[in-house]
Amino acid sequence: MRFVFIFSWLLLFGANTLFAEESLTDFEKNWPQFRGPNSNQLSKSASLPEEWGENKNVLWKFELPGSGWSSPIVWGNKVFVNTAVSDDQSTEQRTYLQTPSSKRSNASDYDPKTEYSYELYCLDLETGELLWKRVAYKGKPYLPTRWENTHANETPVTDGERIYVYFGMIGLFCYDFGGNLLWKKDLGSYPTESTWGAASSPVLYDDHLYVQIDNLEHSFFVALDPETGIEKWKIDRDDKNSFSTPIIWKNSARIELVVSGQSTRGYDPYTGKMLWELNLGGGRNITSPVADNEFLFVGNQARRNGGGTLFAVKAGANGDISPEEGESTSSGVAWSVPDAGISNSSPLLYNGNIYLVNERSGFISCYDSKSGKPYYERTRIPNAKAFWATPWGYNDKIFCLDDAGTTFVLKAGNDFSILYENKIDDMFWPSAALVDGTIILRGVNNLYCIRH
Repeated sequence: MRFVFIFSWLLLFGANTLFAEESLTDFEKNWPQFRGPNSNQLSKSASLPEEWGENKNVLWKFELPGSGWSSPIVWGNKVFVNTAVSDDQSTEQRTYLQTPSSKRSNASDYDPKTEYSYELYCLDLETGELLWKRVAYKGKPYLPTRWENTHANETPVTDGERIYVYFGMIGLFCYDFGGNLLWKKDLGSYPTESTWGAASSPVLYDDHLYVQIDNLEHSFFVALDPETGIEKWKIDRDDKNSFSTPIIWKNSARIELVVSGQSTRGYDPYTGKMLWELNLGGGRNITSPVADNEFLFVGNQARRNGGGTLFAVKAGANGDISPEEGESTSSGVAWSVPDAGISNSSPLLYNGNIYLVNERSGFISCYDSKSGKPYYERTRIPNAKAFWATPWGYNDKIFCLDDAGTTFVLKAGNDFSILYENKIDDMFWPSAALVDGTIILRGVNNLYCIRH
């Protein structure tokens, strides 16, 4: 009887696992956009690499010309990544970026005298072979940007048939998987704060392609038809210069489109009708929200004008849900934590905890997602440099990639514990792409494929 029970259990477990894998959509099986199919930097893969180094578990690397802070995306056996290439810029900027900030002699705007080539690359996932390259635009940038920034900050998005790549103030371009240009759209060119440029990546949902364009002159949000680029709806915004990427929040009450800036707002994804709004209390918006079925977690980087608070927004919120002065909750806010440590990396929600890593100091904080209770706050990861990439969670571990190329692997849970480190000699700001058995990392110099 015991054998029969165990055998039956194994059959049931295998069937459930198979059903779970088969029930995933193609969008969920791949890594089609910034932070993955559910905008949470988590993969459905059953077998991701956990250890790597210069000579360990690196299947291939591809030298990527130019520069860009956009993340790679993956669909099937194809990897897509965009970059901006200029002969007089590449070497100089790479050297500058990899110089410690304390030793940089100049952080002024970089206005190139030669042309940029705005490019989209398609690589074979198994071999790293370049399948095709397309030049979306060649010419001088419409606006200058800072040395620390690039002209290819926005991560492409794909639905498995078309790839959409937004080059900030240059325009939006749609290609098929063979590299044929299907359409392009000029969404305008607008000045940005401190010439940081644009950074918000396009998002796809149910025959809608969303683009957030915040700037100093005319901020707006637009929904386009993915097949044609024709506008479906558009809303003006009073936010200035946010760099956050929108997310689709499928919660217990409804499906929402969430857009962040100085305020975070929930919209009907089909009409653009606003459902709720939350004033984030100042700061600079760089991160994107993360959510589960009941709560959405969002906040701004602390600046002189405020910010730094992490909020938990309830599913089904309506109207203005900003807490009153001195309060930490409201009708739509379950809890909030001031000075939470949110910075340039988006929050990671994993196994009931929220993890925040810091851009300036190599700190990490961990909070309970239900209550906001801190398990540890602003804890220094020894020898860690700045964090820009969003951490990811896998197999009860948290993977934190710093910009010097070290991934600090921490034990997931309520107690701070470093397990080991993985090192690649490159500089990393983009977030990783995670697909079945594979991690794709974009450094300043190369694209890396990590596999067992």
